Amino acid sequence: MYGLIARFTAHLGERDEVARLMTEGGAPPGCRSFVVANDPSNPDALRITEVRDSEAARKASLELPAITASIDKALPLIPSSGEPTVTVPVAVLP
Repeated sequence: MYGLIARFTAHLGERDEVARLMTEGGAPPGCRSFVVANDPSNPDALRITEVRDSEAARKASLELPAITASIDKALPLIPSSGEPTVTVPVAVLP
């Protein structure tokens, strides 16, 4: 499995729209878990935690039209993001 944890900061007041855009494409093939969460330490920040079957599955999902459309809409609303952290999940519970 392949995991990724990222932090994004949206423009003032745009966090909810970024969260909506990041989830509108639905879960792509090979995605076991995709969590978009508000960061309680910053009213404009989001934390994304994802678990995929593999890094290749994640890269392939970035080529899907629904996913690329969501990313294209969300990027202008995100002036900054932190360096993502790659993880190796050992279990995903329901």
